[in-house]
Amino acid sequence: MSIEGGCQCGAIRYRIEGEFMGSGACHCRSCQYSTGGGPNYVGLAPRDGFTVTRGEPKRYVRPGGSGADVARAFCGDCGTPLWSEGRLPFYPVKVGSLDDPSILEPAIHLWTSEAQPWHRIEPGRPAFPENPPLP
Repeated sequence: MSIEGGCQCGAIRYRIEGEFMGSGACHCRSCQYSTGGGPNYVGLAPRDGFTVTRGEPKRYVRPGGSGADVARAFCGDCGTPLWSEGRLPFYPVKVGSLDDPSILEPAIHLWTSEAQPWHRIEPGRPAFPENPPLP
């Protein structure tokens, strides 16, 4: 499977080879800043299948929930949030940056302890107050 995406102005493009490892909606305060208020919808793209095919994103680095640094990649021209980078074997790719965002919907909700009261959390989907336990 090959999936492509990029920013609104086209300066940054990427390709994902392989299946997503999962999908979710993060409600943490840092993600709220990244999205402009709502949760951050992401697909977990395998790191070894992820390639930037055009441009070079800007990165904003800050400590994540684990205390380790997380970089948020975005377009320096149009500001589109694209993906995050950390120590995990995947990149959380912003669903809105996919050429076809309809292919993913959140399987889980993370950091619900920081969700705004008006953030919709679908009943019946797994939800965690912070990060889910790792296997």
